Amino acid sequence: MLANPTTIIGRRHLVDSLVARGIAIVKIFGPEHGFRGNASNGAKVADEKDPATGIDIISLYGKKRKPSAQDLASVDVMVFDIQDVGCRFYTYINVLRDVMEACAENDKELLILDRPNPNGYLVDGPVLDLRLKSGIGQFPVPIAHGLTVGEFARMINGENWLDGKQQCRLRVIPVKNYRHEMAYTLPVKPSPNLNTQHSILLYPSTCLFEGTALNHGRGTYFPFALLGSPALKNSFTFSYTPVSLPGMSEAPLYMNEVCYGLDLRTYDTNQLRKSGRINLDWMLQLYQAYPDKARFFDRTQSNQIGSIDGLAGDASFKLQVMAGKSAAEIRASWEPALARYKATRKKYLLYP
Repeated sequence: MLANPTTIIGRRHLVDSLVARGIAIVKIFGPEHGFRGNASNGAKVADEKDPATGIDIISLYGKKRKPSAQDLASVDVMVFDIQDVGCRFYTYINVLRDVMEACAENDKELLILDRPNPNGYLVDGPVLDLRLKSGIGQFPVPIAHGLTVGEFARMINGENWLDGKQQCRLRVIPVKNYRHEMAYTLPVKPSPNLNTQHSILLYPSTCLFEGTALNHGRGTYFPFALLGSPALKNSFTFSYTPVSLPGMSEAPLYMNEVCYGLDLRTYDTNQLRKSGRINLDWMLQLYQAYPDKARFFDRTQSNQIGSIDGLAGDASFKLQVMAGKSAAEIRASWEPALARYKATRKKYLLYP
């Protein structure tokens, strides 16, 4: 099983439920943040033994990224059941591809227990330029891809995205009565820094700030809902101070410094749903307010600043912001690739 804390039936973990029913789970594979979800963003995770069940846990976010032939030798069926949030830079779809590849190479069936996408209504953003392929962008899809994990797996097979155009023996157990437009509140946080429903809905828009000189709420209990920097003291009255939070963010950008900027904790996320679009206004507003614009996207200031090109999936995005382009002008540049993606997406939908 590929599982993490979101792998639940009701309030009980699926692994615990199956073990209680006498199902022989020979191995558990853990993604980023680990099987029990106690590893921080980007932290390497070691192999271990699950103290609750005694089952061996093999990390796919440490020494290796996909199960080996030896790992799968004793496996009859691989079960994939983890909650995704519908964004290209959320790494669980990379794990999905790696597991599909391992199953294809070793002729194992992959059974996906599908789950709703909390951002399933949203299909938006620049389609990844594969020249910018990285750990936060592996597929030619927009920032918000609008698919469940089961649908995404069908797309991986259908678009021949596995090495050597291999095909994974795939079976998807669909979600009953689900529609992409449905609002869905996650019963378990999918990762340490997506700890509220509000942050999950803001994430497609505000994760782009990982590629800027702004703190985006890491070091607080409101990741992706706060945006700020000490440099914005003269432009904004709202302030907050990031601190070290073990298990969430040990060394956030501007740790123990007062940051000034935007408080999105009361932002009505229904506005995102009504627009069906990623919000670009916050990026444009904060860039214009930033006093030293040459440093806004400068990664050399801190290892906590990511690649804006990798996050956006498009090298022109940064240049458009710097040139003062409007949100409408930036959106226009995403076509016709976004329209082509939407047409391709329809082939793999399991839900309306």
